Amino acid sequence: MSESTPDRPSGSSSPRPTFDGPTHVRYGDATLHLWGDEGSGEVADWIYVSSDKIHHLVFGLAPGQAFGHTDTYRTIFAADELLYVLSGTLVFINPETGEVEKADKGEAVFFRRDTWHHAVAFGPEALRVAEFFAPPPSTGASSAYARTKELLVDIHHGDDRWLGSWPMARREQEEKRTIEVLRDADTLWRLDGDALCGIYVSTEHLTGGKLIVPPGGKSADHSHRGDASLHLLTGVANVLVRNPSDGAQRWFELTAEDGFFAPEGTTYQVRNMSGENAELLFAAAPDFR
Repeated sequence: MSESTPDRPSGSSSPRPTFDGPTHVRYGDATLHLWGDEGSGEVADWIYVSSDKIHHLVFGLAPGQAFGHTDTYRTIFAADELLYVLSGTLVFINPETGEVEKADKGEAVFFRRDTWHHAVAFGPEALRVAEFFAPPPSTGASSAYARTKELLVDIHHGDDRWLGSWPMARREQEEKRTIEVLRDADTLWRLDGDALCGIYVSTEHLTGGKLIVPPGGKSADHSHRGDASLHLLTGVANVLVRNPSDGAQRWFELTAEDGFFAPEGTTYQVRNMSGENAELLFAAAPDFR
């Protein structure tokens, strides 16, 4: 979800896992946390990385469950957030404007700072969503920031501005939208070595997207002006880390739902030694270049 931070005024503190060097974060090693209360709804978090540059987690809701906000658990932050639906159907809401968007498995959602947000796990399947968040909670961008904002009490789960003028007003609605649902057709594609890289978002705080590495293929070498985090969706992927000073190499193997953390300046390459595509989510903050 996103308010997974240790600076809440009450409730259990959220862990902040970070690492000194390149690290394979297996699904079973992700740090578990339960966000929320009876009023806001409770959200299960699997926290992979929470460094001083990027926050990477998976959040989950059981079928039909939802999260909103209360005075203690507020959902408005000073960060860019990229969500990717791993399973289930996400109904995502800006309760201030009444915008409602639907994202299915394999689709992404993006919103910027100062966007109130609620969510529903719609339908019979459990909802699992990967999330990248920057600037991260360690900078004060989550709960500490949320407590400086006026509490939203006038909540809307539908946008009545367009009744009587739909679909004629579609272009105007798109111009006012605060939540973007992103599909493959919305990505900025580029070749990355043998791989295909699709960028969903690239802002001054966060660049994130999907990397598809074909059988026997490998990505270009990467070294970012910021921390990077990977999340393997399908297949098996190997990550080769090179030390540019002495040429020393480290070799990691990721299976589905595993993550990988590459701190700023790490030189790494993603390879696929298997006979099927390896698909990964990636994000770098603050700068992908």
